[in-house]
Amino acid sequence: MTSVTYREAVTMALAAEMERDETVWLLGEDIGAAGGVFKATDGLFETFGERRVRDTPISEQAIIGCAIGSAVTGMRPVAEIMFADFAGVCFDSIANQLAKYRYMTGGQVTVPVTVRLLNGAGLGFGSQHSQPVENWFLNFPGLKVCVPGTPADVYGLLRSAIRDDDPVLVFEHKALYSMKGELDTDAAPTPIGKAEIVREGGEVTVVATQMMRRRALEAADGLADAGIQIEVIDLRTLVPMDLETVLGSLERTGRLVCVQEGPALGGWAGSLVSQVVDNAFDLFDAPPRIVSAEPTPIPYAGPLEDAWAPDAGRIRRAVEDVCV
Repeated sequence: MTSVTYREAVTMALAAEMERDETVWLLGEDIGAAGGVFKATDGLFETFGERRVRDTPISEQAIIGCAIGSAVTGMRPVAEIMFADFAGVCFDSIANQLAKYRYMTGGQVTVPVTVRLLNGAGLGFGSQHSQPVENWFLNFPGLKVCVPGTPADVYGLLRSAIRDDDPVLVFEHKALYSMKGELDTDAAPTPIGKAEIVREGGEVTVVATQMMRRRALEAADGLADAGIQIEVIDLRTLVPMDLETVLGSLERTGRLVCVQEGPALGGWAGSLVSQVVDNAFDLFDAPPRIVSAEPTPIPYAGPLEDAWAPDAGRIRRAVEDVCV
């Protein structure tokens, strides 16, 4: 075990898979000699050369289009979208081409594309560079969606994504890059579609991802002091979603709170609550709650951005409400 930052875990995962498989290569804006705008590809250009770590023009459509063409001819490209918000520029390429290519060829062609999207709020980048956009892609069969929240999970899920024969979107939270955690590089890659119970408790199930996982754990400490033990689940993957783990926890607690960074409408939290209601409504001892960001553009000003996203206090109040 070693202690590394989330950023270092990304770099290590990319290097490990490039060493393991010569068909893996990287493309994106400024990922080469510059090492990426957040330095997540730092050193890879020097190690693997310009043929396998390629800078691209400032064109998200070109990046995804090139990745698709490379994948269907036998390579395993890893494409970086510098800010996840810019996935809107290449939305058609992802939703209508990447997601559907294997299906439309009758399975004759695989599309092993990994798209790394630098995601999330909290660093003062303003409305167009701070959105958590993972929810944009929940409704496109053919895509897998990963939201790793720790160095170990970003390392393991990124390696699983690169090995997958279908397209995988890996959302790396920008505000987590400098945060440290333990990493076992000898561990098997983290399975796509498997949630993790990160804190056990018997009174309320709290489901959260990425930065909201950290804030749920902060809330858990305060709630424990008040005599409320919550169980915190990190989904880690939104598509496919591990409903079984959530239902198993709900059988013990009878109460559900979902915490997502983005606005509630059209998000994974509402989808999860809907699935639980459809499959196991009788498990609820109280109405489920969703704690989400405000339905506004993300403010640039630091205090306003802090107020926009859920914090530990809002999570704690939601848990206390369902316990009444």
